[in-house]
Amino acid sequence: MGRILILVLNLVVIWLLLSGYFDKPLLLAFGAASVAFTTWLAVRARIIDNDSVPSGLFPGILGYWAWLIFEIGKANILVARQALAVEPKLSPKLFTVPNPPRSSVGKATFGNSITLTPGTVTIDVREEEILVHALTEELADVEAITAMGERVARAERRQT
Repeated sequence: MGRILILVLNLVVIWLLLSGYFDKPLLLAFGAASVAFTTWLAVRARIIDNDSVPSGLFPGILGYWAWLIFEIGKANILVARQALAVEPKLSPKLFTVPNPPRSSVGKATFGNSITLTPGTVTIDVREEEILVHALTEELADVEAITAMGERVARAERRQT
C-alpha cells in the first residue's frame, strides 16, 4: 500500500508541475482521473514493486546526488581541458570495476552515474562487475569509480 501511495503522490506532483493548472476545476478533475487510471493500470499489471517504485533508495540517495553533481562538474573540467587542448592526450581505455550495489535499481543507478560523468561510459553491467570505457588515463580512475559504487551501495537500504 505504501508503494501505491508513493506512486500516486509522484504522479500528482508531476502532473501539476507539467500542466501548470492549479485553479481550473475541470482540468484538475481530468488530472485526478488520469492519475487514478494510471495507478489502476499499474496495480492491475502488478508492476508496483521495489524496482518500479524504489523507495529503498530514499533518503540516502539525495546526498549521493549532491556528491555526484560535484563529481560531474570536476569531470567536465577535465574533458573540456582535453577538448580545448592543442594536442589532446587521449588514451581510451576499457577496464572493469566491482559492482557493489545489490538491487537492480542500485546497479542501474551506479551504471548511469558512470555514464553521466563526462569522459566515462558504462559498456556492460554484470552481476559482480561493470565494464567501463574512459577517454583518458586520468578519467580511468578505478579507485574513484569503485568509491562511487560503494556510495550507491551505502545509499540503498538493505531490504530482506
